Amino acid sequence: MELDTRIVLAETAAERSQQEINENVSYNLHKVLTAFRNHKISELHLQSSTGYGYNDVGRDGLEAVYREIFCGEEALVRHQVVSGTHAITLAYFGNLFPGDELLSVGTPYDTLLKVIGSEKKEMGTLRELGIAYREVPLAENGSIDLTTVLDAISPKTKMVSLQRSKGYQWRPSLTIDEIAVVTKGIKSRWPHVIVFVDNCYGEFVEKKEPLEVGADLIAGSLIKNPGGGIAPCGGYIVGKKELVERAAMRLTAPGIGGEIGPSLGNNRLFYQGLFHAPHVVGEALWGAVFTASLCAGLGLEVMPQEDGIRTDIIQAIKMGNRERVLAFCQGIQRYSPIDSHVTPIAWDMPGYEDQVIMAAGAFVQGSSIELSADGPVREPYIVYMQGGTSRQHVKLAVTETIREMIMNGLL
Repeated sequence: MELDTRIVLAETAAERSQQEINENVSYNLHKVLTAFRNHKISELHLQSSTGYGYNDVGRDGLEAVYREIFCGEEALVRHQVVSGTHAITLAYFGNLFPGDELLSVGTPYDTLLKVIGSEKKEMGTLRELGIAYREVPLAENGSIDLTTVLDAISPKTKMVSLQRSKGYQWRPSLTIDEIAVVTKGIKSRWPHVIVFVDNCYGEFVEKKEPLEVGADLIAGSLIKNPGGGIAPCGGYIVGKKELVERAAMRLTAPGIGGEIGPSLGNNRLFYQGLFHAPHVVGEALWGAVFTASLCAGLGLEVMPQEDGIRTDIIQAIKMGNRERVLAFCQGIQRYSPIDSHVTPIAWDMPGYEDQVIMAAGAFVQGSSIELSADGPVREPYIVYMQGGTSRQHVKLAVTETIREMIMNGLL
C-alpha cells in the first residue's frame, strides 16, 4: 500500500477518536475556567514579584486554582521547581525520613533511580539518608497485581509510589480507574500509607485526576501538559495539606516553606498556559492516535494502538534497531520550528544509565508538550513520541519523517 494511502487511513483513525477527545477537552476546560472564576483571577494576578516574593497574589492565586482543578487541599506551583523529577524528589524528601520505606509499584523513570540511589552510596540520595527502597513488579501485561502490592506493604512502608505514565518502558500506562482500585485497596488495609502518583504526561487526558480517586499526593512538570506549551519552566505538587507543606520546606527551608518565592514575570505565562492546556492536550492526543495508526500500518509495534485506552500523551513505537530510532528522532527534529538544522545524537545524558537521544526543537527547552521524540538507545529500541501543540504539526513532522525513512531503506 502506498504511503499516501496509509496517511489518509491514519488521519481517518484519528478523526474517529475526535469525539471522545473533544468531550475530554470540553470537560477539563470547564474545570479550568470554573477555578479561574471561583478565585476571581484578574489582571492583578498576572503581575509578578521579585526578591523574597512576599504577598505575591498572582502566585497564591495560581496555587489556589491548582488546588481546585486537581482536587487537593494544598498546592505548590513554582518556577523554582526545575523539572518533574525535581517535583517528585521534593515530595519524596519532604515526607520520607530515616528508617522509612518507599515502595514503588513497577520500576520508576530512569532519572528517579538516581534520586533513590543504589548500593554505590551516591551523594544526596534517599538511600544515603537511610530510607529503604523496594519495588513491586508489574504483572506480565503491565498491569498492577493488587494482591502482590498489598502483600508487599509492611509497617515500615511510609509511601507507595505509582507512575501514571509508562516512562521508558514497554507497557500500558496506568489509567485513573486502575489507580483508583490500587489506592482503595491500599487505604482499606494500610490507611496511613501515603499514596503518591507521578502525574507527568497525564494531566487533562482523562476527566479525573489521581487525587479524585483517593491518592494523597501528585507531582508533575509545567513544561508538560499543564503548561500548555506556554509555561517556560516550573513544576507542581498538589495533595494533602501537610504533605505539600513538607515538600515546600524542602524547596526553600523549614519555617519558610511556600510563604516566599518570587514569580519573576512568570505568572501570566503560567495562567495562560493552564488555560490552553486542555486544548493542547487534545491536539497531542490526536497526533498520538494518528502516529499509532500510521506506524502500525507500516508493520511497527505501537503502544497504545490507535483505538487503545489513553491516560497520557505518550506514543511508544518499537523501532527494532538503533538506526531507526536515530532516524525517527532526527526527522522530528528537522520538522521542528526551533533548531531544525541541528542533528540530535545519542549521548550520555545525566540521570540515565544508557545513552539517550532527544529530539525537541521546542520554544521551551525540553518541553514535552511541544512535539518531541526520544528514548534510550537500548533494546528493543523504542521511540517515545509526545506532545504537539497542533495536530497539523504532528501530522506533517511524522509523515515527512516516515517518508524519508522509507526513501533511505529503513522502512
